[in-house]
Amino acid sequence: MSKPRTSPDPNLDRMPSGIPYIIGNEAAERFSFYGMKTILAVFMTKYLWLMNDTPGQAMTEAAATEKVHLFNSAVYLTPIIGGIVADAFFGKYRTIIWLSVVYCFGHAALALMGIQGDAVMWLLAGLVLISIGSGGIKSCVSAHVGDQFGASNQNLITRVFNYFYWSINLGAFLSTLLTPWLLKWYGPHLAFGIPGVLMALATLVFWLGRRKFIHVPPARSRFLKETFSKEGLRTVGKLFILFLFVAMFWSLFDQTASRWIFQAQEMDRTFLGVEWLESQIQAVNPVLILTFIPLFTFILYPRLGRVVKLTPLRKIGAGLFLMAGAFALSSTIQGWIDAGQRPSIGWQILAYGLLTAAEVLVSIVALEFSYTQAPRTMKSLVLGLFLFAVSLGNLFTAAVNRYIQVGSPSTEIMTVFEERAKSGNSISLPEGFKMGVDNDHMTYAGYDQKIGSGDDIHGVNKTSSILVKKIPGQVQLGEALNRVEQWSRENDHQLPRPDEGKNLVKGLLDPWGNPLRYFLEGSRNCRVSSDGPDGITKTRWDIGINLAVTAPEKEKVKTWHDALHPEESWLDRRKAELGMEVGQTKGDREFSYDRTVFAGGGERLEGASYYWFFTALMFLTAIIFIPYARFYRGETILQE
Repeated sequence: MSKPRTSPDPNLDRMPSGIPYIIGNEAAERFSFYGMKTILAVFMTKYLWLMNDTPGQAMTEAAATEKVHLFNSAVYLTPIIGGIVADAFFGKYRTIIWLSVVYCFGHAALALMGIQGDAVMWLLAGLVLISIGSGGIKSCVSAHVGDQFGASNQNLITRVFNYFYWSINLGAFLSTLLTPWLLKWYGPHLAFGIPGVLMALATLVFWLGRRKFIHVPPARSRFLKETFSKEGLRTVGKLFILFLFVAMFWSLFDQTASRWIFQAQEMDRTFLGVEWLESQIQAVNPVLILTFIPLFTFILYPRLGRVVKLTPLRKIGAGLFLMAGAFALSSTIQGWIDAGQRPSIGWQILAYGLLTAAEVLVSIVALEFSYTQAPRTMKSLVLGLFLFAVSLGNLFTAAVNRYIQVGSPSTEIMTVFEERAKSGNSISLPEGFKMGVDNDHMTYAGYDQKIGSGDDIHGVNKTSSILVKKIPGQVQLGEALNRVEQWSRENDHQLPRPDEGKNLVKGLLDPWGNPLRYFLEGSRNCRVSSDGPDGITKTRWDIGINLAVTAPEKEKVKTWHDALHPEESWLDRRKAELGMEVGQTKGDREFSYDRTVFAGGGERLEGASYYWFFTALMFLTAIIFIPYARFYRGETILQE
């Protein structure tokens, strides 16, 4: 059998024969990646702590957001390494095949979580392997698409990059609908396992096309020579400024897999007569992409091109402003939620419309533009740098969420309980801790670090290691919540709006003379807190009580699709296995009011203020982009 070509056929004026294999591979690979990524934030907050035989402590939303974006950052950092390996040493095809195998092992690790050993370690191993595999092939696959074209058919590059993006979103759409459903009813093993099977299929499809592809050989020494040449450094420098703008775009965009999911939890998710899971709302994005790509390519671009010259940089600039508009709408939605309303998910879908239009203008255009501006021996490296912009954006989001997290003394108490349990209660207690005679009660010295001084925090290790806290000022906080609960019962079980809540707790002080604060967290949750012994808000010494109002369970009318899943969710079945309370008893027809005390924790930037912070940054980014686009100069370079 003859060897594959190493350069495009100069006489070919149609689509290259290897393109269907690349498109098929990309659809299956994106199914696997987005299927895993779609459920990651929900899994971390609701499922991970139950995966071991002894449950731990549920992860907060800010902590989960930080970790999701750290993972995204790693996924988009490794393309630089993959690009260097492909361009300088092994070529794109071999790099993609080898790293796809690593990718498959990562999915296998996620599917095996909780079967043996510590689930957190399996999760970490799986995410590391996926970040190496998925990230390592990203720049190679994109550049591999462009390598299939020469001067005779370069007019088809824009179309094929749109097809390429179309296949990405087809895979993303299908997996975004399926994996949240699998997670809810069948649990993490199957929800993470199915994407692993699709990744194995993607690897097989790519291998089958090995004889159809153009295999551009690695440049080896020429790679270094051209990379560090005056022209190479100038090109990278000009594009890297562009990538900084793109980084801020992705800082906002990828929060659809974290903060927008948590926002959707507080919304009325009934749409088109169906109640959607919070993670499934992300499927709106790939659906709109599949619609917007032909709409923009064949209708909007040609018509607008008659009025104004649509350069790639002008498209990108317009996309940055649209992204700011999308987050402005999500900020407004969060403001409604903070006021106790339960807005329709249709509003977030509208925000997805703006966000998706921005994606078409920024992501697709910048990807193609980066490829065409890159020197011939640096295609993978430059696309790796383009994807590094995604890493930077996610790293920024992770850093913001890291900063806004407030420490919690209760976490330290939990840690000491766990360490003593692992060692058979043989280790000595750290300074500032005191254990009760039954080894299930622990006292932690408060702000003054003196036990018995009135600001101590008490932890109780109950069934299944679930920590219940007792805090100073609990009497005053309880009295404040009594007023809130009474008002709620007298007003059709609605929680008081912020102004009404503040009036209800007005005049009540904590043991240190601080006024109590009332916060509404959605339509069914609120909290009353104090600034604690240090008198400063948003610190680890804040204390308070959360109140959750649970509506009675409605009589559910069984439909045909109920036969596709068990009667109880995986979470309910898992909690029953561990001897934990499952929640509301079936058939309960009364509203329940549940209180949970807390010490510290929370976020320095919460509610709508979090979203407005990112909105302002995006508007500023879009404005600064204008002079860059005006003065940029470059040239188109293709493989020959």
